[in-house]
Amino acid sequence: MVLDRLSFSPSDSGTRRLSRLGTFLSGSLIMCFAACAAAASDPTLIVGPNACAECHKQETEAWKTTHHFKTFRDLPRSDEAKKIAERMGIRRIKSESLCVNCHYTVQQKDDSKEPIAGISCESCHSAGKDWIKVHSGYSGKTAKTESKAEEAARWKLADSKGMIRIRAIYQLAKNCYGCHVVPQEELVNKGGHLAGSAFDLVSWSQGEVRHNTWYSKGKENAAANPTRKRMLYLVGLGVELETSLRAVAKATVRKPYAFFMAQRVDRVRKQLAAAAKAAPNVPEIAKLVEYAHAASLKLNNERQLTAAADGVSKLLTGLTDKYDGSTMASLDALIPGPEKYVGPVRQPSATN
Repeated sequence: MVLDRLSFSPSDSGTRRLSRLGTFLSGSLIMCFAACAAAASDPTLIVGPNACAECHKQETEAWKTTHHFKTFRDLPRSDEAKKIAERMGIRRIKSESLCVNCHYTVQQKDDSKEPIAGISCESCHSAGKDWIKVHSGYSGKTAKTESKAEEAARWKLADSKGMIRIRAIYQLAKNCYGCHVVPQEELVNKGGHLAGSAFDLVSWSQGEVRHNTWYSKGKENAAANPTRKRMLYLVGLGVELETSLRAVAKATVRKPYAFFMAQRVDRVRKQLAAAAKAAPNVPEIAKLVEYAHAASLKLNNERQLTAAADGVSKLLTGLTDKYDGSTMASLDALIPGPEKYVGPVRQPSATN
């Protein structure tokens, strides 16, 4: 069964069936503000958001206004979430890895793993036990007395211990898309969970989850500058392609999950084609388009689809090393503007 033909030919009845099914699912299922966690962090290495809040007060206050924070309380109370859990045979939402891996921060406590927060700091920046003291230690000095060389060495050490900093756009995007594109076929086909959010890296990162207050000492929560937005946009498209290709590769049955993931690949193919046309000076975008069409969107094609996704991953890693967005101004017309940002941005009220 070739998903390409069923999903994307305008004259094909499969497209009409998919459209009707999409309307039904979108209207009847819970709106999923999923976690930024491509894979569950090791609970033994989780320090929890309170450890980060000791220094990052404004960032923490911004987090508390988000759906990421509120899922800890709200998800178990959701009637639709309860219905999904019942279909999946889940008795306690906060105790099943199927739910907690994306919706909670889980910490090891004695002999048990306990959800301690919703989607929090370590969901995006990785479990912090090995790097939290390194990144904030100023090489044993102070911010004023630490040399540039010592600072660089400190950040390099924090990176090596697993910290994902804001400059690591590819790794951050992988975490976001790892849950905003639902990584579990049965959860969609059997449980009735949405297959994913209408997610893009610019409009979601610049909305309610924005917490860009550290370098202004809490005086402002500034949007990303134009060069960073370009990189967020391009890398976001690339990671959406990679993640969706892997999802199609893992699909096993001709049911909603496979259709929605194939549809997602098709949509990002078109977006990347537009980006390649707008920025011919960045040949890597055209190469992403090639990878997007390198494998047929069909069941039982895992090897080719995974190879295409692996190619995208390797290309994105090199792209983020090579470019900073300064030569990509021609992408600006494609990038979502402030009117598209998801959720209200918190304005800071005090200094860190």
